[in-house]
Amino acid sequence: MDELKEQFNAMARDHGFDVVRVCRPWDAPEVPGRLSEFLQRGYHGQMDWLERRREWRGNPSSLWPEARSVIVLGESYTPADDPLENLSKPEIGSISVYARNLDYHDLIKKRLKKLARWLADKAKTEVKVFVDTAPVPEKPLGQASGLGWQGKHTNLVSRNLGNWFFIGSIFTAMEIEADQKESDHCGNCRACLDICPTNAFPGPYQIDARRCISYLTIEHRGPVDEDIRPLLGNRIYGCDDCLAVCPWNKFAVKARNIGYHARDDLASPRLSELAALDDAGFRSKFQGSPIKRIGRNRLVRNVLYAIGNSARKNLAPVAWKLREDNDEAVADAARWAAEKLVGGST
Repeated sequence: MDELKEQFNAMARDHGFDVVRVCRPWDAPEVPGRLSEFLQRGYHGQMDWLERRREWRGNPSSLWPEARSVIVLGESYTPADDPLENLSKPEIGSISVYARNLDYHDLIKKRLKKLARWLADKAKTEVKVFVDTAPVPEKPLGQASGLGWQGKHTNLVSRNLGNWFFIGSIFTAMEIEADQKESDHCGNCRACLDICPTNAFPGPYQIDARRCISYLTIEHRGPVDEDIRPLLGNRIYGCDDCLAVCPWNKFAVKARNIGYHARDDLASPRLSELAALDDAGFRSKFQGSPIKRIGRNRLVRNVLYAIGNSARKNLAPVAWKLREDNDEAVADAARWAAEKLVGGST
């Protein structure tokens, strides 16, 4: 079994994964209680799917009762440049590092399936592959396996990868020796909590998604509350602030997979060009990108909030043109942006 595990780990590294660890499906017993508290406080906002799938997400064994081991894999997407640099460029939209090129779900799942097929054939066992979209508590399982620990910003942090890495998992019916659980190494650091523009952390290791910019720009439907809009700055898809300031990133290595390297047109996209996208233009531009999931209307809504926050009067005509958009959230954002820039007239 040790030899098989070594072979698998070597193959995983050959397929681009940086870290491989193993735990049991039941090695994160704290998940149900934490999830229940999160939902009771309403921190999930409009993410009703968390409530609907709480049993699966709270108990990985319920996903597949026959599973005896979970192989958790991490892959770095560490950027080459400062991910916060665009925040000082008001005519540019800031896109979260992970979404500046290809969709990581597709990139990871293809290779996970290859690894899973190899394991199934080699060990004559059953396997199932999961990457984020399934109701799997990946971060708690990642900590249980020793991949990293959930930091005060609730994201997984690794002593070898910092916190810029994706997680994938392979559930298997075979018994594989589990690795040692990782302990918390955040210490007294509060960098991730203190930098949050919207104070989305009620306390260490807690997050209120309703105030999180990643949630607001990606998951939230309809208009964003007006008191929060100015805090979004020019962040139009996700937010990297709490990740970028983590001291453990000093050990991170640049992403090896070129699919994670920023596309030229998404590294520093101009707000005026993004606001002009119609549905067809949006689908064409973001084909193969995770941004495609939110649709044209939500992205343009976000872009208009960024235009309103830009203090650039030359962008007022861009907002003015969209004040009667067919999507009410877009139209509302356009009117708000125009009002912010020139009092609602051009």
